[in-house]
Amino acid sequence: MRKRTEPVALEHERHAASGSSSAGSAAAALDADCRLKQNLYLAGPGPAEPRCAADAGMKRALGRRKGLCFRLRKILLCVVGLYMAIPFLIKLCPGIQAKLIFLNFVRVPYFIDLKKPQDQGLNHTCNYYLQPEEDVTLGVWHTVPAVWWKNAQGKDQMWYEDALASSHPIILYLHGNAGTRGGDHRVELYKVLSSLGYHVVTFDYRGWGDSVGTPSERGMTYDALHVFDWIKARSGDNPVYIWGHSLGTGVATNLVRRLCERETPPDALILESPFTNIREEAKSHPFSVIYRYFPGFDWFFLDPITSSGIQFANDENAFLPPCSVKHISCSLLILHAEDDPVVPFQLGRKLYNIAAPSRSFRDFKVQFIPFHSDLGYRHKYIYKSPELPRILREFLGKSEPGRQH
Repeated sequence: MRKRTEPVALEHERHAASGSSSAGSAAAALDADCRLKQNLYLAGPGPAEPRCAADAGMKRALGRRKGLCFRLRKILLCVVGLYMAIPFLIKLCPGIQAKLIFLNFVRVPYFIDLKKPQDQGLNHTCNYYLQPEEDVTLGVWHTVPAVWWKNAQGKDQMWYEDALASSHPIILYLHGNAGTRGGDHRVELYKVLSSLGYHVVTFDYRGWGDSVGTPSERGMTYDALHVFDWIKARSGDNPVYIWGHSLGTGVATNLVRRLCERETPPDALILESPFTNIREEAKSHPFSVIYRYFPGFDWFFLDPITSSGIQFANDENAFLPPCSVKHISCSLLILHAEDDPVVPFQLGRKLYNIAAPSRSFRDFKVQFIPFHSDLGYRHKYIYKSPELPRILREFLGKSEPGRQH
């Protein structure tokens, strides 16, 4: 019995020994596999994982691109909608177009005190206030000739008014739209004219600057007429010239036509950067470029101007029938820069071509002075021309009639 059982026990022991060794091998294999996975994890992602990261990045870029396209599309739709809405808004509210013509709400420089022209370097200028109507008050500046600059220091309004009767010619300056009588380029022109020996009287139309009232073409013309009469009542026998710039040329021709109707014409009319009429000017203005070819441009944009009572017709002047620049009976000088971006040069030339052959000018000088684009005078810097003193001296310094072209 011992011999039979002994081998069995030995076999069991061998199996137990082999089992323990296989278990140890298995445990060692598991440990090695864990270490391998840990090393692979520490070494970084496998080839499948970078592909997933790249896909995620691409999706994020596509999402951002789609969001940007959506925002751009939204902005574009808003711009197109606004572009389409503006013509209808102007047509329904003609007052908007009138505001854009006058621009009286634009005041540059903003912080200037119009009661103190000295702040603009005009130490020889007095500030007045005139009242052509009960509810209208006009702010006026009077600059004396340069030879009186020292004598003008500390003088009151009465002294300035008496000075108008001195032996110096007077220029009534009618400024354009936007800004005030204290605009920088306007002040520089006053200084030039003063240095040439002229009194310069200028004012803000009703609704401009510190002048009280509501702007209108009729009101602006009446304001100019009132200031002209105020000057004539104090000027004695001194010549009085009218100088209009830009929109002020429309006021100037309206004024001169009225003066000629009542047989009290000025001694000369000077138009700087003039247009033919406000419709042609509005159509030629750089702001109209984006709508110039819009269907019904005249109906949407130009007719509201007329319906607002604004014409400033330098060529026809139908606002004061039968007014026309062809009927103005005084010497006429037109100054225009070829590079004018606001009032195209060809409008000034066209106005001259209308006036020059007119019978009403056969006894007066008619002159057109262009300024080459290389000079860079554009719309409001003709005062910088070193030729301006000679031009004015030759044009205004001769009293004998005769046309010059």
